[in-house]
Amino acid sequence: MVKQVSAAHILVKTKDQAEDLKKQISAGGNFGELAKKYSECPSGKKGGELGWFGKGMMVPEFEKVAFEGKEGDVVGPVKTQFGFHLIKILGQK
Repeated sequence: MVKQVSAAHILVKTKDQAEDLKKQISAGGNFGELAKKYSECPSGKKGGELGWFGKGMMVPEFEKVAFEGKEGDVVGPVKTQFGFHLIKILGQK
């Protein structure tokens, strides 16, 4: 059972923008570089990296996807009260 997840994310205002960025990543775009350029979250400056977190540390919609995905996956767009997230799962333990 996954107890902690390490993830990076890109936060944008619209689902369309999140889907466009996901297409760019699927085509070989660099997640970290796109996070630096487009993410609305302060973590964008670090390529979107959030570090390790356990259950209850993120908003429920974000947490659910981060814990259910597989390491290496880019999942989303995930809608939260902050906007739309693309989440890259960097590790699970």
